[in-house]
Amino acid sequence: MGTGDGASGPTVLSFPNVRGEPQVGFDRAELQRILDLYGRMVAAGEWRDYAMSFGKDAASFAAFRRTAERPTARIEKRPALRTKQGMWTLFGEAGQVLKRGHELAGVLSVLERKLLKIVED
Repeated sequence: MGTGDGASGPTVLSFPNVRGEPQVGFDRAELQRILDLYGRMVAAGEWRDYAMSFGKDAASFAAFRRTAERPTARIEKRPALRTKQGMWTLFGEAGQVLKRGHELAGVLSVLERKLLKIVED
């Protein structure tokens, strides 16, 4: 997708939406971090399915225990809140805000704590 001369890096094209409006999305590192957590939660038997949504104001990753249910957790990236309360928000199953923050790692730490188990000798 680059120019072919090797002088410049590859050109990244966003997936076009029907109206031609810009969309908020996750960058590669953010998506890798989220999918890593998703894989560990699946292995622990907590989650079984996920869905992603991309709009002009926010991108969202929702994790489900069962497909037909409401999401167990929803991670939302809303860049407009970057300078205020932070662009990352973690919502619980009932839609309540569990954590807000400027860093994805801090918001995901709430879910990662569920993976910690006490090990006895």
